[in-house]
Amino acid sequence: MIEPELRDLQAFAAVARHRNFRRAALEQGVSVSSLSQRLRELEERLGVRLLNRTTRSVAPTEAGEQLLRRLAPALREVAEAVTELRENREVPAGRLRINAPEPAVGLVLAPMVAPFLERHPRIRLEIVAETPLIDIVAEGYDAGVRFEEHLAQDMIAVPLGPPQRYAVAAAPGFLACHGRPRTPEELLGAPSIATLFPGGVLRPWEFEKDGRVVRITPSGPFGSTHHGAQIQAALDGLGFLMTFEGYLADELAAGRLVTVLDDWCPSFPGPFLYYPSRRRPPAALRAFLTFLKEWRRDTAP
Repeated sequence: MIEPELRDLQAFAAVARHRNFRRAALEQGVSVSSLSQRLRELEERLGVRLLNRTTRSVAPTEAGEQLLRRLAPALREVAEAVTELRENREVPAGRLRINAPEPAVGLVLAPMVAPFLERHPRIRLEIVAETPLIDIVAEGYDAGVRFEEHLAQDMIAVPLGPPQRYAVAAAPGFLACHGRPRTPEELLGAPSIATLFPGGVLRPWEFEKDGRVVRITPSGPFGSTHHGAQIQAALDGLGFLMTFEGYLADELAAGRLVTVLDDWCPSFPGPFLYYPSRRRPPAALRAFLTFLKEWRRDTAP
């Protein structure tokens, strides 16, 4: 048996409620003849007469009354769900999940959170800081944040923040004892504070100047995955530290840390927000994309 379509059940419910084909046809936005034909086909598919018709009146049969009692609450649920969906399109609501590496969260995303939620109080924003690359679709995220070299080709990507830069810094007292390096090679063997990644992976420091790239593996008494602990170690004079310049802003402004090798630390594109290529992204994500465009315009230097 061919299952009835939702529009046919809605048509039957309209006729049964109004007990009049003309009024039901107006409600459904179809002609009387089209509505009558649809009802005949529904009865044929179900193998049950649902309506008693005369030239002057129409009324549900016992089977029709039974179907209407069960059908009416379900159709109301459907109508309410569609209305809620339309309202969410106009007033974004629901959960928005974003996966991002820690530097992008702390330096770029965090300042956006309060202004975005103030504008969209019906959205629940969840930001998960995670360094390893993941499949955001498989893990249930609406969007992710990555730097340009890690973006997948099948994703839509939009700039999230301004250019970033790594900086090498040390405490003034440390520099007084060990001197200021003029080239990256002078860091070889110097006390350094290492940045560790999951699994204990130690990432080399990379420098670039005039097309020349130099990579140095830091060596020293301390390494950590936490930028706060690294900065404290640098303040305590344990060695040179290379990290995002944004993390050092307060310490540099106060003179507690001093940068070196600035001409070997060029800027690079900031992080990108990326999401699956869809014709209609979720309403909460669309709202964030609109907010992001305005945020970048209003905060541009």
